[in-house]
Amino acid sequence: MLKTPRDLLIRHATLPDGRCGIDLLARDGYFAAIGPALPAPEGAEVLDADGWLFSPPFVDAHFHLDSTLSHGLPRTNDSGTLLEGIRLWGELKPLLTEEAVAERALAYCDWAVARGLLAIRTHVDVCDERLLAVRALLEVKRRVASYLTLQLVAFPQDGLLRSAGAEAQLKRALDLGVDVIGGIPHHERSAAEGAESVRRLAELAAERGLMLDLHCDETDDPASRHVETLALHTQRLGLQGRATGSHLTSMHSMDNAYAAKLVALIADSGLNAIANPLINITLQGRYDSYPKRRGMTRVPELMDAGVTVAFGHDCVMDPWYALGSADMLEVASMGLHVAQMTSQAAQQRCFEAVTTNPARILGLQGYGLEVGCRADGVLLQARSPQEALRLRAQRLLVLRGGQVLSRMVPAAAQLCLPGRPQVVDFTRQTPATPQTPPR
Repeated sequence: MLKTPRDLLIRHATLPDGRCGIDLLARDGYFAAIGPALPAPEGAEVLDADGWLFSPPFVDAHFHLDSTLSHGLPRTNDSGTLLEGIRLWGELKPLLTEEAVAERALAYCDWAVARGLLAIRTHVDVCDERLLAVRALLEVKRRVASYLTLQLVAFPQDGLLRSAGAEAQLKRALDLGVDVIGGIPHHERSAAEGAESVRRLAELAAERGLMLDLHCDETDDPASRHVETLALHTQRLGLQGRATGSHLTSMHSMDNAYAAKLVALIADSGLNAIANPLINITLQGRYDSYPKRRGMTRVPELMDAGVTVAFGHDCVMDPWYALGSADMLEVASMGLHVAQMTSQAAQQRCFEAVTTNPARILGLQGYGLEVGCRADGVLLQARSPQEALRLRAQRLLVLRGGQVLSRMVPAAAQLCLPGRPQVVDFTRQTPATPQTPPR
């Protein structure tokens, strides 16, 4: 259990909304005051942010902690496709032990904390009558609770109706304490069974008062339209704000006329959306020659319609993705590139897609940089969210409840060039010299 210092004062911070020279006072684990030139309480620990960006912590709205760091077990995914990854995970499941799943998950949690990632929604496969991964991650959740929030999703990886016993096992997982209901309608045996699985899962979420987060239409097939059914049941059952469609990659391949209707339907229903930029562009388009589809869903269009959109990491070193390091700035950077969200305002929205937006989707209480919020945050070696994305900024400090969890030294390079030894400052912005117009 973490011991909360009574008072911690962070001076001279820049906030994501652009305010500079801001002090933040943490008392008993919560922000007690935020503003310029706050008086330091007697005995308070004082940390000088030196103008660097202080952000609420990163939040990953979509991850698979049960498979993380299992890359190469029992073999690698040579085709790079989603379906081979699912087959490979099926080969690995009989070989899993609770201890191994927990050990890998705990190692990843350490990576996450060091990167300023303090809340993760993780899907956990329930298509195993032992519920081995469920039990392992429930124990991991208990062990990391003082410094990292884990939200578990009961995920029938092999299909709610396609996999024998999956529906009963999903309900058992919920009874054990799993938080959210998951599904994968496009992996059922038919479109009709996919739609039926959405109906059953949505009704179960309404019955139990739980959130719902479905892997939906993770395919290049524009005819995969289960998110339409999910939006329908979200509105019918009053699940607005509690239901989420993850991936939604088929929207990238749809014609614009239908996609426009679907974006409006998602917005009207109050459905959330999660894109997974790194994985979506890696797994999708594998059956294309050229031109190749990007595969990521229509992020700017959904955002413009008022949908709460988050970016997730999805996978790190597992059967689907051999890379990754728990860096949500890498996720957001890939998202802005793929969606061509390069304006200053659009980059800000990409930063929010790994901070405030996923916090809203997860329903995190006390999240943010307001008086009364929990004193969680990350000090980034950048002067703005845009610069943090450009540099994948160093996490100088990570705070949880007003206590420092992690420190990094500032990133710097000492050049040894002949006649010009100097330290490189990647955050320095030199104004361009005005050009004289040609005569």
